[in-house]
Amino acid sequence: MHPILQIFVSIVGTLGAYGLFLLAQYIYWEVTSPLNVLPGPPNSSWIYGNSKEIQDAETSVVHEKWVEKYGRTLVYKWFFASDRFDVVNRLYTVDTKALNHVLMSGYDYQKPEILRKWSLKNIVGSGILVQEGEEHRLQRKVMNPAFGVAQIRELTEVFVEESLHLRDIWASQMGVDNKLVRIEVQSWLSRMTLDVIGRAGFNYRFNALDSTEPDELSKAFSVIFGISSRFTFWNALQARIPFLRMFPSTSDSVKKEAQVTMERIGRDLLRQSKEHLAATGEKGDGWRARDLLSLLVRSNMSKDIPEHQRMSDEDVIAQVPTFLVAGHETTSTAVTWTLLALTQDKEIQRKLRDELLQVQTESPTMDILNSLPYLDAVVRETLRVYSPVTGTLRVAMKDDMLPLSVPYTDRNGEVHNEIRVRKGDPINIPILAMNRDKSLWGEDARDFKPERWLTPGGVPSAVSAIPGVWGNMMSFLGGAHACIGYRFSLVEMKALLFVLVRAFDFELGVSPEDIVGKSTIVRRPHLRSEPEKGSQLPLLIKPYVQS
Repeated sequence: MHPILQIFVSIVGTLGAYGLFLLAQYIYWEVTSPLNVLPGPPNSSWIYGNSKEIQDAETSVVHEKWVEKYGRTLVYKWFFASDRFDVVNRLYTVDTKALNHVLMSGYDYQKPEILRKWSLKNIVGSGILVQEGEEHRLQRKVMNPAFGVAQIRELTEVFVEESLHLRDIWASQMGVDNKLVRIEVQSWLSRMTLDVIGRAGFNYRFNALDSTEPDELSKAFSVIFGISSRFTFWNALQARIPFLRMFPSTSDSVKKEAQVTMERIGRDLLRQSKEHLAATGEKGDGWRARDLLSLLVRSNMSKDIPEHQRMSDEDVIAQVPTFLVAGHETTSTAVTWTLLALTQDKEIQRKLRDELLQVQTESPTMDILNSLPYLDAVVRETLRVYSPVTGTLRVAMKDDMLPLSVPYTDRNGEVHNEIRVRKGDPINIPILAMNRDKSLWGEDARDFKPERWLTPGGVPSAVSAIPGVWGNMMSFLGGAHACIGYRFSLVEMKALLFVLVRAFDFELGVSPEDIVGKSTIVRRPHLRSEPEKGSQLPLLIKPYVQS
């Protein structure tokens, strides 16, 4: 046999054997899965499981219907469910006791390795979003001081300044006659929060509100984020079969160039922060830097942090794209949903504006923003009903038993007070579904009602069992991976709403029935009539004139 033919036959034989191994592994895993006895919907596809019907529907709607039909704990099929290359069971539960166990069990339940080491790492490097275990604990310890109340108080000025800048841009579009204009607010809010995270995150000026072309850093990040978050079958194969990563795709060179740009700028920002710290001293009176990166560098170099527990330069630089991912689109999307809600109930919009106009300054401090009860209620209700991140995933790192507050009846009619999970089983963390679960919040759980936060008994005592770090809801998660920057997001939201609602009256620019919420990384509004245009929210805006 010709040598080349021998090599070809050898490769085909190896791949065939590997394929048979995967098939045998899949069959064994399926047959022996303890999740098989749980109730749930029928498998709608041998290839994709139930994933197609979930992705085709509005976010969380399918899951909520399944809960009504099959109970609070169920199982469904998902393509590439976790770190496995197949269609396997995914556990779904809105049981507060079970979710509390998962989120509070240290690092016994982690983000899927394939998501961390392939998808997320391609975007944010070795940042805190990727880490688990001891490395995550150390990074969080170093980063915590940068996100304290005192630091967010200092950054509030940046939030307000950029909010006023956006207000002035919108006002200029109305001209001297203050005419009603149609504005696509999603994209403008995204540009505004990009400017905020640039200044507040790492003392960098994107100037996104004033520029028609993206800045070098934002362009590089957009390239990396766009390519890395785009699902293709080839990328999925590469993620699970390391050998295939030797064969680059056409987009790899573009992504590599963008990564080089981002790392170069990140190193410049880190160098500037270190030089400032060296010039002023760790506790010197001359230290005036307020951005999160400088505060992180200061914390990392503190004598209170042992040398072996400090973050490397690479880990610090990795927080730049991490800040962009976590602190950019989430806040802009949340404010977009708030403005939509305000157009659907003009009385809520009026009450909020009346409260805001009682403040005598247009540049409030953090303490003033946090003292406004109706603004706080609107923000809470937005993050409950329209949580930007609708869910996440965990994988059991060991065999375990999940306790339940509400028993389930399995397919054989037996009642169980706990769920047996096996190492490697994926578990859906349903953020949005928990936030609007009728059994916890009441029959009006899916209605936007800020008054529930101000009325005695408006928030049922049952929601205290939800394992969230803030507000008896799951929007910022809970446990070891609770959002480290939730205070930053809350005050930025309040600053934006304070400025915009005082200045403008908002109406929806399309039919309410045309709006649909779709999720990629965050849940954004889309138009059914214009799906090709992606996320958008057109509003009719005019200046508010006090009578």
